Amino acid sequence: MKTAISVQDNLFERVEKYAKEQKISRSQLFSVAVEEYLDKREKESLKEKINAVCDKVDTSLDTFWKKKQSRILSKDKW
Repeated sequence: MKTAISVQDNLFERVEKYAKEQKISRSQLFSVAVEEYLDKREKESLKEKINAVCDKVDTSLDTFWKKKQSRILSKDKW
């Protein structure tokens, strides 16, 4: 889909230079950049939701798993 956007001159120059160096179109660069931006925001949103649940729920290991974990980790070379 075609769309028109406005960007500051200095950003346009940076995009133009980078797109030429990478041998990709400006459109492709903007598409990739926006997709990465949105993916990052969605991951952050999910992390915030998980953390909110973890704040309300006891996420600590029970005694059995704590002991298991300690034995396994003590054998690893850090």
